[in-house]
Amino acid sequence: MTNTSHETKRTLLYIFIAFAFSIFMRLIWVYNFNGYAPFYFNGQFMINTNDGYFWAEGARDLLSGTLTNPDAKEYLDKFHQLHDLSPVSSAASQLTAFFAKILPFSFESVIFYLPVFLSSLVVVPIILIAKALKNLEMGLIAALLASIAWSYYNRTMAGYYDTDMLNIVLPMFLLWSIIWAIKTNKDIYLLFTALDILVYRWWYPQSYSLEFAFFGLILFYTLVFDRKNVFNYKLLAMMMFAMMNTDGLTRLGAIFTLFYIFKQEKFDKYIYYILGLSIFAFFVTGGFSPIWSQLKGYVFRESVSTGAKGLGLHFFTVMQTVREAGHIPFETFANRISGNTVTFVIALFGYMYLLYKHRIMLFSLPLVGLGFLAYVGGLRFTIYAVPILAFGIAFLITQIALKMPTQKLKVLSMIALTLLILYPNYKHIEAYKVPTVFNADEVKVLTALGKKANREDYVVSWWDYGYPIRYYADVKTLADGGKHSGSVNFPISFMLTHTQEEAAQMARLDVEYTEKTYDYIAKNKKQIEDKNLTVFSNIEQMTKDYGYKDTNKFLKSLQSDIKLPQKTRDIYFYLPFRMINIYPTVTLFSNLNLMNGAKRKQPFFFISRNFKDTGAKIQLAQNIFLDKRTSMLTIGKQTLPIRRFVVTKYDKNMHLHKDVKLINLSSNISVIYMADYRTFLIVDEKTYNSLYIQLMVLENYNKKLFEPVILTPQAKVYKLKI
Repeated sequence: MTNTSHETKRTLLYIFIAFAFSIFMRLIWVYNFNGYAPFYFNGQFMINTNDGYFWAEGARDLLSGTLTNPDAKEYLDKFHQLHDLSPVSSAASQLTAFFAKILPFSFESVIFYLPVFLSSLVVVPIILIAKALKNLEMGLIAALLASIAWSYYNRTMAGYYDTDMLNIVLPMFLLWSIIWAIKTNKDIYLLFTALDILVYRWWYPQSYSLEFAFFGLILFYTLVFDRKNVFNYKLLAMMMFAMMNTDGLTRLGAIFTLFYIFKQEKFDKYIYYILGLSIFAFFVTGGFSPIWSQLKGYVFRESVSTGAKGLGLHFFTVMQTVREAGHIPFETFANRISGNTVTFVIALFGYMYLLYKHRIMLFSLPLVGLGFLAYVGGLRFTIYAVPILAFGIAFLITQIALKMPTQKLKVLSMIALTLLILYPNYKHIEAYKVPTVFNADEVKVLTALGKKANREDYVVSWWDYGYPIRYYADVKTLADGGKHSGSVNFPISFMLTHTQEEAAQMARLDVEYTEKTYDYIAKNKKQIEDKNLTVFSNIEQMTKDYGYKDTNKFLKSLQSDIKLPQKTRDIYFYLPFRMINIYPTVTLFSNLNLMNGAKRKQPFFFISRNFKDTGAKIQLAQNIFLDKRTSMLTIGKQTLPIRRFVVTKYDKNMHLHKDVKLINLSSNISVIYMADYRTFLIVDEKTYNSLYIQLMVLENYNKKLFEPVILTPQAKVYKLKI
């Protein structure tokens, strides 16, 4: 048997071991919750990431129609409606629909288990890169660690159906093709690199920044270390054409044409002109614009955004409330990359040693750099550094093993040290028992709503629930995980946190203006792009249409009856109990002066579940007490009377009953005890009168404006009557 054949078999064996290990570890969550009814729908586990329902919606709509022509009018009419935002043209939806079509499993099974298998493919490029460095054992160890490291596992576990299931796999394949291209100078790797960029862009359109970083590093390497190598300039040109900001078929044609040219040596003398042309094409097609947009969104973010031209309205930016875009402490940062702070530090040292011993691994710096951006841009980026830092500690382990006097000790030392670095990550997986996005009872509400509502109807709720609402109820939403800018969130926040009268009118206005805006953009798309026309937010357009120059005055007018747009569809409010946990966040988006961005005083809202009855008092928090005899509320050193004390409780038929005791009308603070939830709320009068508290918590609805559709302890749905 030749050495090459033996190496190939060892490579395949290591890939199989690492792949099987990755899958097995992801099945621990399945084992932990097997048979737990609240996590099941249609006999299968539900997914545990909100964004997954976006891709699931697109795949569902594709499977309902045809995979060949999702843009055809008859397809649109039959399987998804105009402006429903269903991602039928997205890669994740198309790939999912393909697998669901060919595999003998339910759709729910496919979307739940797809991340388990696709994300585990990351072990393949890791081991192939190690093969290029002639250290397969390093590849196996790195693959085992990278496949289950905290952040990678968290975003690719069973049920975490999102683009992350290939977002590290594809750039790792890109790194592999770049390394092999530079090492071998074989033309086939020119094509592999360009095709990987095409696939990566198809799968994840936000891949611009990483691709550009790879290009910049290769350019630097070429100019400093390998200036006379024509092959490197060919590689750069292929990458530039693959990275253009045009449709995939155009780029595919360009790279095959270029590959054909590069196969003929007579064109080598024109390589600098071709490279210059490729760079020109990249910038002319707007290739750098998305990169700058991402930097602005994650690094140079502000608390409020200003509308362009017009009234110059100021809105609260959603990036300030998204946890994955926030700053993280070093320990969290280290744990998410390597599973343990000590492991991370050793891995970082090992990575630097690996760079010293194998200069070719310098091309992995963009992945490490993007991973370390987590310190500035948020925890989601840590996954990019996971496989590279895994190489670092794996390299150290193999170097330590080489110092062992016997083969047996070499093997034992590698096994022992590998188990040592895997253990904290395994313990994390064992303890990481995240719930599904919704529970079975909540999904029952949405599926029931889907049978009552038409597909053109809108459901108002906070953006966190937009994708699941559309998936289960097959209706339209105003906001979701991808459409939640400050200007979009403002009217929804306003509806949920203001009176029923104000909320009802804003709901009708926002829905009708949303549809009008969609139509306007569709009809004037070319003019908007060519002349860079501004499409104003719904709130700004409402302000102007109703004859105001000050949006604050327009919003005040909603306290009285105003002439509303003609009704074109029904509107429903979906109010889940779980929203109570984020109510203060919801208020942030409408609790500001839109004309100057000044934040108003935050409404008072306090929630207590870990309370204790001490006899004379109820301790709601460390320094908050409610005197049961005098009904006085003590907050720190301040003692206040309460306006009312409310107790809510469901009977055996799940009908809500309320006991409201008015105590002191001069007070602005009320206490609500939701007995069945074992939850206390302390709220001011503004919050008490908000739509969410009145309709969800108390079921006090204005019969002229709303009618109840579905009332359950988990979630409540009301239909707007105007």
